[in-house]
Amino acid sequence: MILLDISAYLFFVMMLGYYFITNLQWYSYKLERVIFHHTKTWWHFAYFVFPYVFYVWAEKSGGYGFVIVPVYALFLYRWYGTLDKPLVFTGRIKRFFAALSLFGVMFAFAFLQSAVILPIFFAFLVSWIIEKMLFEGFKRHAQKKLESIPDLIVIGVTASYGKTSIKNFIAHLLSLKYKTYATPRSVNTLGGVMKDINDDLPQETQVYIVEMGARGEGDIEEIATFVNPHYAIVGKIGPAHIEYFKTLENIRNTKMEILQSKNLKEAWIHESVMVKPESNIHTFGTKENLNIKTPLPVPESVIENVEATLDGTTFMVDGIKYKASILGGFNAINLTAAIKIAQTLGLSTEEIQERLQTLTSVPHRLQRIDAGGKVILDDSFNGNIDGILASFELAQSYKGRKVVLTPGLVEADESLNIKVAQRANEVFDKVIVTGDLNYLIFQTHVEASKLYKLENKADMQKILIEQTQAGDLILFANDAPSFV
Repeated sequence: MILLDISAYLFFVMMLGYYFITNLQWYSYKLERVIFHHTKTWWHFAYFVFPYVFYVWAEKSGGYGFVIVPVYALFLYRWYGTLDKPLVFTGRIKRFFAALSLFGVMFAFAFLQSAVILPIFFAFLVSWIIEKMLFEGFKRHAQKKLESIPDLIVIGVTASYGKTSIKNFIAHLLSLKYKTYATPRSVNTLGGVMKDINDDLPQETQVYIVEMGARGEGDIEEIATFVNPHYAIVGKIGPAHIEYFKTLENIRNTKMEILQSKNLKEAWIHESVMVKPESNIHTFGTKENLNIKTPLPVPESVIENVEATLDGTTFMVDGIKYKASILGGFNAINLTAAIKIAQTLGLSTEEIQERLQTLTSVPHRLQRIDAGGKVILDDSFNGNIDGILASFELAQSYKGRKVVLTPGLVEADESLNIKVAQRANEVFDKVIVTGDLNYLIFQTHVEASKLYKLENKADMQKILIEQTQAGDLILFANDAPSFV
């Protein structure tokens, strides 16, 4: 019986630890984000708090905790089956479970079943200390590698919207004359940048483009003062991650931390940041800041005559016309940022115009796919209000039936999701909402005959077969993981 109790205890601790560390990995190992910013807080009660309470109660009621364990295992397994982003067993995760196993055994024999949370707490603490020590070592190694590449030009890119697109556009344009390398995918944290430098930055790189993201004040500063970009881009600012920053002013101030680079030569700042030009600080935009109560001067580089179709985007900057096979009128802003960097680093207008003709869409950002007689617009990595509304405008130009799949906006306030729902109702013949997060908003603002709820993303292919037909345009607008 003692062996059964100990085995059940260890298994229970490991399962609770699995739930705990999975959520930490989703939220960049920030405990406060898991606790205060999780969009499905009820999960914590269903898969952590209540199982823990029932287990302790059963133990104190006669040592029947082992009865709770298989029940919890079934519930946790069912939860695991709903995830589209399960735990990735990195070195950090393996070290956590090694520590959890050790402390679990120690507490099992010292206290038997009276301590369930303590092994998780100590495993987290020990793994956090180990990661801090490893982090400092990785940081020193990355710094040495950067210093070892002679004459390396570093370009920093940040924005509320479009960071990854701007980064990839710059890399494509500059690759005409330079050996360029950009941080992969959406890697944009200090830890991710350091790992990228240590593991993948080629020694022969001439231009390194670094994407910089933030969920709080100081996040951009720590990346900028580490890689010290020579050139900086601050793209459009908006209410992305507003629940972390609280105000747009905080977002602007955080993004402007990129200018703290000791090597900074020039920077291009979008008008939404609301700064005045200086000798090495240039502004660009569409003159939209003229609509605010205290307007700033017209941007130095003005974007005009933007035309977006399902075949591409054309626009003018400083009186010069550019065209790219990139969808979405909002991309004129992102392309302009890349053009300004390319001009500064020696590309002619003709070279830039020609290079834009070979530019391809960033995967999952208004990427057009023609398949099965249907036009698919994959905008699943675009989760901001401007981008999602622009994708709706693009879809509206299509003559056939239109279908959208979306969870709405994540980490945005209710008013923005109301705008999304209302516009979706105007544009689309079928609105398929994925998940619970914003479903009630869509239910209120979308006609019932158009609305469909996708409970489980695993059923997406089945639903698309049932709800769409040849000749349809299908827009995937934002693709929030199942934990939101």
